[in-house]
Amino acid sequence: SRVPFSLLHLWVLHFWIVLIGCSSILKTVSVFLILSTVNLLDSRSVMGDLGWVAYPKNGWEEIGEVDEDYAPIHTYQVCRVMEQNQNNWLHTNWILTEGAQRVFIELKFTLRDCNSLPGGVGTCKETFNMAMKESRYIKIDTIAADESFTELDLGDRVMKLNTEVRDLGPLTHKGFYLAFQDLGACIALVSVRVFYKRCPFLVKSLAEFQDTIPGSEASQLVEVVGRCVNNSLPLYEPPRMHCSTEGEWLVPIGKCVCQTGFEEINGSCQVCKVGFYRSLLESLACSKCPPHSMARQAGSTACSCEDGYYKIDSDPPNMACTPPSPVSVVRKGLTGKSSIALSWAEPDRPNGIILEYEIKYFEKEQDSSYTIIKSKETEMEVEGLKPSSVYIFQVRARTSAGYGAFSRRFEFQTSPYSTSERAQAWIVAVAITLALVLLAVVGFLRCGYSKAKQDPEEEKMHFHNGHIKFPGVRTYIDPLTYEDPNQAVHEFAQEIDVSFISIERIIGAGEFGEVCSGPLRLPGKREIQVAIKTLKAGYTEQQRRDFLWEASIMGQFNHPNIIRLEGVVTKSKPVMIITEYMENGSLDTFLKKNDAQFTVIQLVGMLRGIASGMRYLSDMGYVHRDLAARNILVNSNLVCKVSDFGLSRVLEDDPEAAYTTRGGKIPIRWTAPEAIAYRKFTSASDVWSYGIVMWEVMSYGERPYWEMSNQDVIKAVEESYRLPGPMDCPEALYHLMMDCWQRERSNRPKFDEIVCLLDKLIRNPSSLKKLVNSSHRVSNLLVEHASVEGSCSTRSQNVGEWLDSIKMGRYTELFMEGGYSSLETVAQMTSE
Repeated sequence: SRVPFSLLHLWVLHFWIVLIGCSSILKTVSVFLILSTVNLLDSRSVMGDLGWVAYPKNGWEEIGEVDEDYAPIHTYQVCRVMEQNQNNWLHTNWILTEGAQRVFIELKFTLRDCNSLPGGVGTCKETFNMAMKESRYIKIDTIAADESFTELDLGDRVMKLNTEVRDLGPLTHKGFYLAFQDLGACIALVSVRVFYKRCPFLVKSLAEFQDTIPGSEASQLVEVVGRCVNNSLPLYEPPRMHCSTEGEWLVPIGKCVCQTGFEEINGSCQVCKVGFYRSLLESLACSKCPPHSMARQAGSTACSCEDGYYKIDSDPPNMACTPPSPVSVVRKGLTGKSSIALSWAEPDRPNGIILEYEIKYFEKEQDSSYTIIKSKETEMEVEGLKPSSVYIFQVRARTSAGYGAFSRRFEFQTSPYSTSERAQAWIVAVAITLALVLLAVVGFLRCGYSKAKQDPEEEKMHFHNGHIKFPGVRTYIDPLTYEDPNQAVHEFAQEIDVSFISIERIIGAGEFGEVCSGPLRLPGKREIQVAIKTLKAGYTEQQRRDFLWEASIMGQFNHPNIIRLEGVVTKSKPVMIITEYMENGSLDTFLKKNDAQFTVIQLVGMLRGIASGMRYLSDMGYVHRDLAARNILVNSNLVCKVSDFGLSRVLEDDPEAAYTTRGGKIPIRWTAPEAIAYRKFTSASDVWSYGIVMWEVMSYGERPYWEMSNQDVIKAVEESYRLPGPMDCPEALYHLMMDCWQRERSNRPKFDEIVCLLDKLIRNPSSLKKLVNSSHRVSNLLVEHASVEGSCSTRSQNVGEWLDSIKMGRYTELFMEGGYSSLETVAQMTSE
């Protein structure tokens, strides 16, 4: 050009000022790759020419240079603003996707402000286009600059570098081309980077999750099943996590634990050292062998007795070995309400002819007062005992040389039932088992809701210590069935020596005293942080029993979403209950502190954990009665655990329990109508409470029914008023809440169905996109029994057809005569 300082020269001058004067700035703003990002193209990492194709050839121009560290700098620039009708194209080379279905494109560029150009410009724009080609070209977007430079900026050596990122997908081919179209602007493409995000290799809860490429949709989650690390195996269910499009691992479900003979140390399973053993998956660490026993090799699952010491196969692994006794084993036979039948073996080498045996027995922990009876046989029935009481028995033999030593102690418990009562109980259990089988065969086990009527009373039979228990099924045992509550505490809770506990700080106040935290250091186990509930001084014996009652309940549970009891301190003051420490405290307070900070998937993951814990309690036959966000605890991994198992007591100090009935106080805002009106607490009333917890979670801890009085809440619910959907709540979740709040408790979902539905939502996040419209409610959109995929019900037309299908058609007349003429009436069958 004849112009001494043309626009193009001005543009090139700007560019070289940027490169030479500000190369350190360029390095600062360059993108640092993180583990979850994989580059498919990075123009700044190519050593030679990029080799991209420009059309026409006098349009885009490549400038290659190096910075002071000899790192390559590739820039494509164009500035043909003096000419009309510009259409300059720049094509990249073929970019392989490496299996990614969604990629991101990052552009760094500078652009000249058109208003700063002198007169006589033919055309000028401040945008350019970006396109891609798999089989044909498709426009991605028009790119504009947030910052443009002027001639004045050149003099001040000010660099205004723009960064724009666009995502592209779903991709269906193995690769694609990128193209940039200039229609008349002054542009310099400083760098082009194409990358995809992936969820990187992760080890969590002893499970390995491999590198995973996300799905094609922006909101899609890819479920990945983890592989347990060496010497570990799944606990309860296989470990799973979900990979998001942003390369983040979300919603952990399940976990792995070290197999027996190993313990978890720093995220891996280490073999138990010599002298230590681990026999149960539920135990946290290897334990030191009990007295007079040893583990002679590493990785032991049990300890063997020293020479001259013995124990029987039924003894627990942590029981000490003892010397042999003249009568080595005493066995329990038929157990009655006030009697226990005993039998034993003759001594191997008696000192003469055995003349008789002495049986010494006493009530547990009352060995200062005992009774001795005699028998000439190796069996007898001990009578006159208390019901539901634990007794200690010892036996010794007498020969002409005198009495031998007593056997070791054997602990047996009497029954709460007489023989006739037990027979009746068997009949009831058989009837209930039959009813359960009949209901199960109907086909309620697919994922969705079952609308079959529940048994109106939800009667459950649980037996203990010699009484009926269904094989392989753990059931909850009410501590009230024990004549001495202390017996229940010591049966279900481990006694901890107070010297193993250090109280470091107070974290709150409980109903009976302060709640503290500190380390627990048990011998042979690693130190863990625990929460410590203390019983305040000046307590009555009844208060002590009520305080420890919760421990005797909690000690029966073992589930990752139920707060874990570590043990109790009852033999020194203050009396304490020791539980696992939950770093984030109660769920309601935690949500309020982190308002709107979580994704919907994270919230659903929390709800899934709570439902899983409640499913476990329901299967155990335990009704919580006080399920609320304030009674859910959250740990550092956002795992939610059900806690506070005390509402079976009369709660006089609970500010939420402002409505009094004949049986005590009730947390009105969380309680089902039938429980308020008739004290009818069942798993179905816990489901109602779970719906309120869902509302609390989705509203980040807002108070249910706001400032309405308890009486107004009762009246409103009775008149069919239900809480509206929280802001930004997915419609699917609100529909689940409404189903939990069905007036008829038999129409509410079961907890196993709730867990199943939440799993489906987690696997398909697109179902959570539609937000609720609180002014419009279509009932049970998630449940259409006969037509919607995933429903639980596939029922026959009548009772006769159903009985035929299960090979029981010969009983049709008996069913009809008994009044069971429809499947609905069969579903309501009771033990009577």
